[in-house]
Amino acid sequence: MAETETTAGSDGNAWTVRRILEWTIPYLRERGSTHPRLDAEILLAHAKNCPRIQLYTQYDEPLTEAERTLMRSLVKRRASAEPVAYLVNHREFFSLDFEVDRHVFIPRPDTETLVVASLETLKPLPTANVLELCTGSACISVAIAKNHPGSKVTTVELNADTAKVAARNIAKHQLEDRVELLQGDLFVPIPDDARFDLIVSNPPYIPSAEIETLDPDVRDHEPRMALDGGADGLDLIRRIIDRAPDFLGPKGWLMMELDSSQADETCELLRQRGFYQVEAVADLSQNLRIVVGCRSDSTGA
Repeated sequence: MAETETTAGSDGNAWTVRRILEWTIPYLRERGSTHPRLDAEILLAHAKNCPRIQLYTQYDEPLTEAERTLMRSLVKRRASAEPVAYLVNHREFFSLDFEVDRHVFIPRPDTETLVVASLETLKPLPTANVLELCTGSACISVAIAKNHPGSKVTTVELNADTAKVAARNIAKHQLEDRVELLQGDLFVPIPDDARFDLIVSNPPYIPSAEIETLDPDVRDHEPRMALDGGADGLDLIRRIIDRAPDFLGPKGWLMMELDSSQADETCELLRQRGFYQVEAVADLSQNLRIVVGCRSDSTGA
């Protein structure tokens, strides 16, 4: 990029916001970016340390040398398939901002379906105890706690480096008094007598053999531990379904994200374990995104 940019600048025209974007967008598109304009705008806003919308009020302003140097570095890394969220160290989820780095799975808009379903279930309850497993960035726990003021959330993460990021996000949103972070393997750190109104999880669910077929930005940069769900992708899902009834209240719900191809089998696993009102719920793209089940039937029996 540096050589091309030096040549382009020889005509004496300043490298303005407009010109940087006009150069960067096709450059990223040619290198496989599926959202080159959005990528370019996010990276440039980061380089200029300003809100993305502000780029359009500064369209003809030249960048400083420091801003250009940083932008060159960011674009080069993005062209090598490094995720934008890792380059700028944050990602928006459910209208909230979260720190992310290479230790955490990047929050996706599709996962907001899980939060919406959780909040709908918790809506009739003035107070609620929630457990999240495989918290990652803690975006799900934070989004639930922010939008249900009467909820108390216990959130569990196995990886120590990932847990550090989760802790910072909980503190960032000033939820230390309502979101408790525990480190451990699924239910292991949970007291045996704990009971929850809702258990929610976005566990690893990609079959091991499919990891190498993923896009390079996911395959080569996001933590494999957050992706690999075992031979059929259901290793952790089976473990969660097996133990969840021991920690749910009589009318408690279990909700998990998965791939649409796994929905039927997972619903059957829930029924076999004694869950009622089992169903798969589609995301905004009409792909089956989550499965839900209640510990008891509609009568509370």
